[in-house]
Formats: sequence, structure tokens, C-alpha cells
Amino acid sequence: MPLNFAMSLMTAAEFLLWATLGYVFWTRKLHTRFPAMSSYLALRVVSMPVLLAILWVQSQPWGHGYYVAYFFAYWSVYIVSAIMLFFICMEIFRAVLSGFSGLMRFSSVIFRWAAVASLIVSLSNLSLGHRGILIIPEIAYGLMRSVSVLELCLLAFLCLAMNALHLSARDRAFGFAIGFGIFSTNDFVFASLVPRWVSLNAPLQFVYESAVLLTLGLWIAYAAQPEPARKPIVVAANSAIYRWNEIASALGHKGTSIAVPAPANSFFLTDVEKVVDKVLTRNLRESETGT
Repeated sequence: MPLNFAMSLMTAAEFLLWATLGYVFWTRKLHTRFPAMSSYLALRVVSMPVLLAILWVQSQPWGHGYYVAYFFAYWSVYIVSAIMLFFICMEIFRAVLSGFSGLMRFSSVIFRWAAVASLIVSLSNLSLGHRGILIIPEIAYGLMRSVSVLELCLLAFLCLAMNALHLSARDRAFGFAIGFGIFSTNDFVFASLVPRWVSLNAPLQFVYESAVLLTLGLWIAYAAQPEPARKPIVVAANSAIYRWNEIASALGHKGTSIAVPAPANSFFLTDVEKVVDKVLTRNLRESETGT
């Protein structure tokens, strides 16, 4: 179905915003910090005009034979985007935890397992009634659904842990997480209110497209503005996040072998803190010996 004039303008505006975001992103050399995000932007900038061109040809009276080409092109981009979004979530997650090496390494493992569990749950709900190429949209929606859950969980984690992580609201990692959270919420709301096969000119499509344009504008603002200088994170030695970072480091340190006698009625976190205290004492003694 051809797009009406208003939707055509919004679609053109979306492409211009994607292109502007890509330009600002690469001129600011943000691809060195967010390579997965850079690949995602390149995919959107390149694929969008191609898909729109195929859609225009398919909407012509003589272009009905191009529906198959649009079908495979659209869903291929959709599936690749979902896979890229997983790596972007990992990228943002590691960026905000870069000051805490122990937590970053240990939490990355947990993040991967959470992603696998989310993927299994989403794909297990696939309808077995579809056969042939109609199974492709089901798989694509399952992948995107699992990634959307991860995006919302990532945003919730950042909002709750901002103070502990010394994360500024102006940090680009936080801004990108907000944008993906808006995208995910937009997708969930849109999917719950409209049928799957809806006209591109439906009224709710304008609401959906408006949220996309708003998010792209937000990302451009985050990418264009100067980011606060990243200073070394200084936390108190008795702070909870420092102790948990040491716990994660101790759990992942292969050269550490500590025997801790634990009474049968001891609490797990108390035992873990004893392990950390012993590790800190040992490190202090080694540093004093070295000096």
C-alpha cells in the first residue's frame, strides 16, 4: 500500500535523522567506543532507502511481483538488527561498568545467560501453525521481543545504579540506553494495541513514528553535545559497590585459594564478605612486602 503524504514526510524525516545521527556519531569518533552501535547505524542508514525503494516499486500497479523481494529484504534487516541490538546492550553494559573490572567481567557472564534464557522463552512461544516463509516473521518477532526485554532491564538497572556507579545523566551510554528503552516500550505498546498486519497509514502508525523521531532527536543531542570528562571513579573502601567489585574479582581470580571455615548456620553474604576481607588483607600484605 502506498504511503500517504503525511507518513511519507515522517518517513523522509526519519531517514534524514538516521543519516544525521550517523554523521555526528562518526565525526565525533564514537565508533571507537561503541563499535556495535556504529554497525547498527550503518545498517539503518543503508537499508532504509533500499527498503523504501522496493516498497515504492511494489506499490505500483506493475510492481506486485516485487513483494517477495521486499519480504525477504525487510525481515533480513529486522533479524540482523535484533542480533546487533544484543551486542549493543552488552556494549552499553560494559561501558558503564568499565570502572569496576570485577563487576564488569562477572556481570557480563550473567548478562549472557539472561539473554539466552530470554531468547529461549521468546522462541518457545512461536506458533507452530505457520509453515514455509511465514515462520520467518515469527522468528524475527521472537528475537526482537527477547532483545527488547533486555533493553528495558538494562535501562532499569542504569536508573537504579546511577549513584553507585557514579554515572552522569549526560553520559552517552545512558542516553543510548534511554533511546532503546523508548524504542522497546513503543514496540510493546504498538504490538498490544494494533493487529500485526496493519496498514502503514493507520493512525497509530503516526504515534509510533513520532516516538521514533523523538528518540532519534534525543540521540543526536547526546551524540553532539560534549560529554563530561571521564574521571577515575573513587569510592570508599567500605562502600557496598567496592566490596562487591572485590567479591567479583576474587571469584574470577584463578590464582586465589582460600579456605574459609563456615558454620552451618552462617549467612551466605557474611561468608562472602569474610572471603573478601581475607583477599584484601592478603593484597595489603603483598603490597607492603613489595615496597
